[in-house]
Amino acid sequence: MKFTFAAIFAAAAACLVSAAPSHPIGQRATPLAKVYSSCTKNNTVALTFDDGPYVYMYDISKALVAAGAKGTFFVNGNNYECIYNDNGKRVKYLYDKGHQLASHTWAHKDLTTLTWDQIHDEMWRVEEALLKITGAYPAFMRPPYGNYNDLVRQASYVRGQSLAIWDLDSEDSLGATVAQSKKIYTDAIAKKPKNILALNHETIETTAHQIVPWVIAQLQNKGYKLVTLAECLGVDAYQSVASPATPDSTWHC
Repeated sequence: MKFTFAAIFAAAAACLVSAAPSHPIGQRATPLAKVYSSCTKNNTVALTFDDGPYVYMYDISKALVAAGAKGTFFVNGNNYECIYNDNGKRVKYLYDKGHQLASHTWAHKDLTTLTWDQIHDEMWRVEEALLKITGAYPAFMRPPYGNYNDLVRQASYVRGQSLAIWDLDSEDSLGATVAQSKKIYTDAIAKKPKNILALNHETIETTAHQIVPWVIAQLQNKGYKLVTLAECLGVDAYQSVASPATPDSTWHC
């Protein structure tokens, strides 16, 4: 269903305003958001990419699209670079190509060290940016470093989002060489899993130019379908979808 950007923006803002003050730390009434660490659909692989938007995004997207595949990009608002301006164009490009966009929070802080209000701020600011740039309100959030606690899950539930972790880490962000990352994938594929939810980082040049093209071929040769996270789970990628907003003076970090 499509809504106007203004309506979605107002509803999301109202959610933040009403939710944050009414659920103090330690309150048990708020349910916990779902946490997904693996796909559920057989013969699917979700290649996911953290820490963007970044310059290598175009090459990753082109490799995926050329193979008839899709990826999932967990973007920050102001980590390596600000999400607006040229990066806003990159985000819109990904969205228009059919990849899934999801939240990796605003500034890549460890959410388990933050207060209730601070967690909501980290989440809301990147959601706001995605709403402005694409008109889509994400249904998934990946906590930085994969760290979360009950307070983070409660905040995510209030925001209508599920948490997304992984069951395969290419270890590119930990300094793994190309050969080491390839071995991680090769060893995993050799076990013939029903599905894979893989963590990669679009900020790593070797991931974009050496790992992604290689692993696409490896996975497809084994009969896996490369899909978005939402597709590998059989759920919606976004809570709502509308038309993007027009850039104005608020488009800054």
